[in-house]
Amino acid sequence: MSGKEMRDGVTLTNLDEALFQGADANKRDLVDYLDAVADRIIRELADRPLSVIRVIRGRAPFMQKNVPKYTPSWVRTVQLWAETSKREVSYALCNDRRTLLWFANQRAVEYHPTLIRADRWDRPTHLVLDLDPPVAHAFPLAVRAGELVRQVLTDAGLVGAVKTSGAKGLHVFVPIETQATIEDVATATRAIAARAERLDPALATTEYVRERRGGKVFLDSTRAGGATVVATYSPRVRPGVPVSFPVAWDELDRVTPGDFTVHTAARLIADRDPWADLMPPPQHLGSDLIEEGRAIPVARVQAMHEGKRRARARRR
Repeated sequence: MSGKEMRDGVTLTNLDEALFQGADANKRDLVDYLDAVADRIIRELADRPLSVIRVIRGRAPFMQKNVPKYTPSWVRTVQLWAETSKREVSYALCNDRRTLLWFANQRAVEYHPTLIRADRWDRPTHLVLDLDPPVAHAFPLAVRAGELVRQVLTDAGLVGAVKTSGAKGLHVFVPIETQATIEDVATATRAIAARAERLDPALATTEYVRERRGGKVFLDSTRAGGATVVATYSPRVRPGVPVSFPVAWDELDRVTPGDFTVHTAARLIADRDPWADLMPPPQHLGSDLIEEGRAIPVARVQAMHEGKRRARARRR
């Protein structure tokens, strides 16, 4: 096979090179997989500011937010203010197959869209909880924590869909009606995490500082506002190139994250869109969730203040 070809006007090069060490896949495998699921993954990426993780020979994997200067003119972009870097960032919008293939040729392995759309930057489309088990082979713990979150959602009159993160844990998505603000969604997410923790504090924790989690599953409630979450069907820069994949709730205890890779996922999807099939319609967030969450400190901010307090104590 040649290491170069053309698809949809995009020149693809070095296709037979290994993707990265431990991938057990080459660049062609990445391109072929993304092309096979293009319409499904583009539904998750379209009109959302996109960050990608690229793997280039001789460099560690890196996240790219700002599109490079050599980006083709036909790649749609949107400018958003980045508070952390205090500058305008030009994000790509991956709205079509040609753009996806261009990213694949740039060795963009992971695709991390925002939870907001470019035309509605103040209205998240989903509430998301990231369930992070303590070690790589503790996926069953994440499944048990997922059931806690599912119970809390049910009690609150909500329904969520779940997918593997493609790493070691799970992502729970709850589609939200458009009147909910960024603050509403953020506070409700904190309340759901806190309620799930109370159901089984020996299993789950909302403790942001890793060293304090005590081997429990971290219920990460910080994926709100302009945050990104790896897209459903996105590959990950992990050994074997696993894929973030939708799973029915009652099938979670029968799968592992490694079941879904760039070599297997397209075949499992076939001509379906499992994520669309599993996703409930947008839902209303109850005022009780929002009010409860307002009294809960933002985990990341709380950890930052605690870190500063410890630093002051050490200096003294």
